[in-house]
Parts: sequence; C-alpha cells; structure tokens
Amino acid sequence: MTWTFTDDVGAFLNAAGASLAARPAENTLLLTVTATLREDGPFAYGPELPVLGWWRGADGEVAGALVRTPPFLPLLGSASPEAVGALAEALPLSGVNADRDTARILAAAWPRHRVDEEHRLYRLGTLVPPAPAPAGRPRAATTADRALLVGWLRTFVAETGQPGDRAGRIVDERTAHGALTLWETGGEPVSMASASRMIADTVRVATVYTPPEHRGRGYAAAVTTEVSRQAQDAGAREVLLFTDLANRTSNGVYRRIGYEAVGDRLLITAEPR
Repeated sequence: MTWTFTDDVGAFLNAAGASLAARPAENTLLLTVTATLREDGPFAYGPELPVLGWWRGADGEVAGALVRTPPFLPLLGSASPEAVGALAEALPLSGVNADRDTARILAAAWPRHRVDEEHRLYRLGTLVPPAPAPAGRPRAATTADRALLVGWLRTFVAETGQPGDRAGRIVDERTAHGALTLWETGGEPVSMASASRMIADTVRVATVYTPPEHRGRGYAAAVTTEVSRQAQDAGAREVLLFTDLANRTSNGVYRRIGYEAVGDRLLITAEPR
C-alpha cells in the first residue's frame, strides 16, 4: 500500500489509466493533462519534468493518482482516504489542487495555508440554448484567427491568474482539431470557447472568453451552447466544465443552459511560518 512516482507518462497511464477512466468526471484534469504530456512531451507545461504518481491498496487496485507539472499546483484525482493519508509522507507538498474535502485534509498538516481559488465542476444535463438567442452565429476558428485568439487567450489566462504562457500552443492545437469555436456578429468575432479532446467518452469545455466590450449580450452562453452541442453530437457521454466560484455571472450562465453542479475543487498553497 504505497505511492509510486515516475516522470514517464506511459508508465503512469499503464498503471493508473484505467482507474482514471473509470471515473472520468472526477479525474478530468488528470486525463487531459496526461494526454497532453503523452502527445507533446514531458516539458509541455514548463521546463521541469512532471511527477506522476499512483497508489495501490491492499487489493492491488489503483485507488489514488496525482500529477504535478510545475509551475502548476499538483493535481490530485479521485483517491481513497488511505491514499490521501499516505500522500503527505510519500511526497512533500506545498500546495494542491484537489476536491474540497481532500484539499482540506492535506492542508491541515501545514502550519498555515491560503485558499487561492475555489472551482466548481459542472456536468451537462439537458442542453437549453439561450432564448432569445443573441445576434450572430458560430463558426470554427481558422489559422487566420490565430493572432486574435492568442491575444484573447493570454488575456483570459491573466484574468484567471494562471501561470505560464501556452496560448500559442493551445490555439494551434485546438484550431487544428476543430475544437475552438467563435461566435461572430456582423463578421466580427465577439466570443470564443474550446473543448478538450474526448477521453473516456468525456469532453470538457474550456477557455470561454468574451472581451469586456462585448460582455452582457449573451455571446458566452451562445458559444458555450454550441461547443457543448458539438461534444454531444460527437458522442460524448459526459460534457463537463469548471468555473471559478467567485464569478457569479459565469456560474449563472452555465446553470441556465443546462449544467448541473458535481462538486468543488480547492487550490490551496502552504504559507511560510
């Protein structure tokens, strides 16, 4: 009953991939991050090698998994209480991104800590397009939109306080796979949303962004509805998204178009004494 760690994403997925895929909603972040590491290499998120770990119980089954890709906080997926209890001794942590209860348990071992962000995971129930629909229409992003979208994504990252700058890579990858959608009106793009690749029959909507001058007109709801519909049409059994709980507007938008709360995650960092 021990944690095993590696920087080899192939070894990690061979050991823990089936366990992650069995609970794709709870493990959506680990599934998409490891898919990126497998495709783009170990330095996809930064100059340091990743740390990937899994915990096996007495029955030999994997019952906990963690992925750390500096400069991002370590991601803890679904984990048994025994796995969580053993983690602090197996790997020194100064922060974590985990479900609310688990994050609190881990943080209790630190002298002081702060909650940096609270995120809510939503699952799509019955899709309800906005009514009345805003002016305009959706279209797939193309390479001609690259400069605009990289600028939008960098602004989105800055507004949400995320580290690193992977905007160009994200735009190129999602445009190439038809996973980045624009809402435009009068021939002008006014909002965007993208989607992860389907993993374990699950898609996660991400990077929903509307420039300040176009907000309050329903464009974000419309483009999110379109991306969600595309995911369902492609065969996704589950369509997910995260919101910052501090953003009441976005939480309200997603609930109105049919998303239902699944659970919360905390991003917690240890503070020095």
